[in-house]
Amino acid sequence: MAALRTIIAQGRKRIGLLVGAGASAGMAKADGSYPLIPAVAGLTDKVLGILEPTYKAQIDGLKAELAQHDIETILSRIRSLSKVIGTAKVHDLDGPGFATFGEAICAEIGKIVDVRLPMPGSAYANLVNWITGTSRDYPIEVFTTNYDLLFEEAFESVRAPYFDGFTGGREPFFDPVSVSRCDLPARWTRLWKLHGSLGWRASDKGEVIRTGQSSASHLVFPEHLKYDQTQKAPYAALLDRLRAFLLTPDTLLISIGFSFADAHIAARLDEALAANPAASVFAFQYKNLDEEHSACDLARRLPNFSLYARDQAKVNGMRGPWKAPPDLPSKDWGPIRSTYLDIDGNFTLGGIEPFARFFAASKSIQAFSTPPTMLPPVAVPPAA
Repeated sequence: MAALRTIIAQGRKRIGLLVGAGASAGMAKADGSYPLIPAVAGLTDKVLGILEPTYKAQIDGLKAELAQHDIETILSRIRSLSKVIGTAKVHDLDGPGFATFGEAICAEIGKIVDVRLPMPGSAYANLVNWITGTSRDYPIEVFTTNYDLLFEEAFESVRAPYFDGFTGGREPFFDPVSVSRCDLPARWTRLWKLHGSLGWRASDKGEVIRTGQSSASHLVFPEHLKYDQTQKAPYAALLDRLRAFLLTPDTLLISIGFSFADAHIAARLDEALAANPAASVFAFQYKNLDEEHSACDLARRLPNFSLYARDQAKVNGMRGPWKAPPDLPSKDWGPIRSTYLDIDGNFTLGGIEPFARFFAASKSIQAFSTPPTMLPPVAVPPAA
């Protein structure tokens, strides 16, 4: 962690962030309550709960045939059915009926995730302060599966330039050439929305455009868009960018709030890390190690995938608990240690607020410990 603190304080390393739904779920609202935005499980329960009076038969039918019941998998299935069944009926709905169902889901998702950053000093604001706080040889690349506009708000609040793959004025269009070449100046942060975003919709030509509004109509898993290649293009290009980033020598991808349960993302990570030993992933997880099944599987097979969980870590394939040495190696070690371990010896950087504070304070001579008020409540099982 001390070495990482040095690396992120400098501007010479090629660094990327992978931000999942757990990040927004780990942020507090303005009144101090959690979460700012529910994680995928909470989002699924909220959306389906709202739509159940109208679509109960369809929801029950889809859950019965799908192995996963999260909102993205259900929405992908709905979109697929709307494209192929036409006037035939599945679960008492025809193709147009499923299209309407999908639009209703997107509308409810949009209402839930359309939130503003709590001010002042939000976690995303701290991350942007870290990104813009030094001159960089390479741009920071942020890969996120989240639909919200929190990163956009954080960048724009300090007038920090970023590129999300779209260009234009009236109806900004997606430019895959600029995404693949990534040749904008290093001061432009790259913001890649892997699962779509609020404000994305399909134009009359079938192409995905960015509207600048907070409505949500284009939120899907990319591989389920194989029925329409023009709609697949943004997602395929963004996932290819993630793979290309990890295939570049001497890169570091740091994840926060991501479970690695998304098979299409985990597969690209697996392939790229196996092909490029010079790339590394640091996965900062909120739960205990034994609960992080998908991340543990990657850490077991890939020595350049390091997993840091609440109670233990798995580094270079070796597992061990967090433990305080009897003698600190230097006088600065105690304050630095307090920025990533709490008084009980639990790793705190799996939460977005301590994580962002650690990054923002990396250039400071003084090490700032994480206040207990920044940690969301967590249920820890009793000792055996």
